Amino acid sequence: ITCSAALSACEKGEQWVHALQLFREMADSRVERNTITYSAAVSACEKGEQWTQALQFFREMADSRVERNPISYCAAISACEKGEQ
Repeated sequence: ITCSAALSACEKGEQWVHALQLFREMADSRVERNTITYSAAVSACEKGEQWTQALQFFREMADSRVERNPISYCAAISACEKGEQ
């Protein structure tokens, strides 16, 4: 819950670099990443206009068997739109 809240705060504060760092640290520390944390990472990338990274995380959700939800789909679509893809 704490990591999810921190990721969301970074995303909302448009601190996408910090959000990505935290998201990677979660994996390094073997903290489980779930739909909420992936969606926050995709949204942070979207806000930071990092569409390739957003799509990478979106694909990784499926590879990791993490359920995609409307929030993650919308963030991925918005990232592509901002990246003019």
